[in-house]
Amino acid sequence: MSRSALITGSSRGIGRAVAAALAREGWPVCVNYLEHKEAAESLVDLLRSEGRMAMAFRADVADRAAVNEMVRAASETLGPVELLVNNAGVAGQCLFQDITDALWERYLGVNLGGARNAIQAALPHMISEKRGCIVNISSIWGLRGASCETAYACTKAALIGLTRSLALELAPSNIRVNCVAPGVIDTDMVQVLGEETLRDLAEQTPLGRLGTPEDVAHAVAFFASERASFLTGQVLAADGGFIV
Repeated sequence: MSRSALITGSSRGIGRAVAAALAREGWPVCVNYLEHKEAAESLVDLLRSEGRMAMAFRADVADRAAVNEMVRAASETLGPVELLVNNAGVAGQCLFQDITDALWERYLGVNLGGARNAIQAALPHMISEKRGCIVNISSIWGLRGASCETAYACTKAALIGLTRSLALELAPSNIRVNCVAPGVIDTDMVQVLGEETLRDLAEQTPLGRLGTPEDVAHAVAFFASERASFLTGQVLAADGGFIV
């Protein structure tokens, strides 16, 4: 039976591009979504029309039971999950003193807890087979910090700590754990900042443009490939030089 890739939060934006890129590299892919069912199913239909194996699964990554069921379903339908991309995330701008308990818990539950849930669900098979690859999607704000996005930046910094620590713990089992930290990427998540802010951010980027979801997808696909077989615990900033 073939092995599969699970990409959390992959109906739109970066996750969608990652799922498409991995499918086109030969991975059967599980497209995870929470709210955007039509977008997830349209991606699955597209990939299937290209002769790829794909399925969609609705699950809130903050819900451990739902994630366990998703990994079980993906493994039964597509093959054991041996590539996990933790992409699902929530973001927004808020002054620190205005962060409510509910908002704080949601950011932690999705951005960090979601990765924990998915990794713990997929690990038993990976450890048993002594192979596997995990790629966490952080952010340059997790490397540098971001005013008015403290909760988001905290969770993204934690993902980097998770990546480095887990890479050490899982290396004896031949499981690689790496991280991509995107810069300002042209997705729905950043479009809410407005045209003027996005223009300023593009000007602040040394390469002079916003990134595309495909820019990030190429970095993830590299970490997932045999070309990166000696890389673990690494954080790659796909940011056009923003934080150099």
